[in-house]
Amino acid sequence: MESFKRADRIEELIKEEIAYILREDVKDPRIGMLSVTKVKLTPDLRHAHIYISPFKEEEVDAIFHCLKNARGYIQRRLGRRVQLRYTPVIEFHIDDSIKYGAHIMEILEKLKKDHIDDED
Repeated sequence: MESFKRADRIEELIKEEIAYILREDVKDPRIGMLSVTKVKLTPDLRHAHIYISPFKEEEVDAIFHCLKNARGYIQRRLGRRVQLRYTPVIEFHIDDSIKYGAHIMEILEKLKKDHIDDED
């Protein structure tokens, strides 16, 4: 069984807490529905790169702008919820891996359909 590094456990904890803060504490309606997909910490645990994926693709710019403006508030809330020596400086990034995965699935389905059509 593989053991996890401390940073991996902290990344998962921060991911859960950020999702909670965005869902319960941030009252800006422009943020809407989004998913925290991944958190990557720097080796010194001082910076956290938080990857989010909005459910509505057309709202990406507005959501990103709101998160950028609320970053200080979110970071303070995180510091109160997670007991670490230093609260990591957070930076939000848009994660398009879900959209990319859906695109790959479309391509595979098209290839599969073309292959079946060629056999007939």
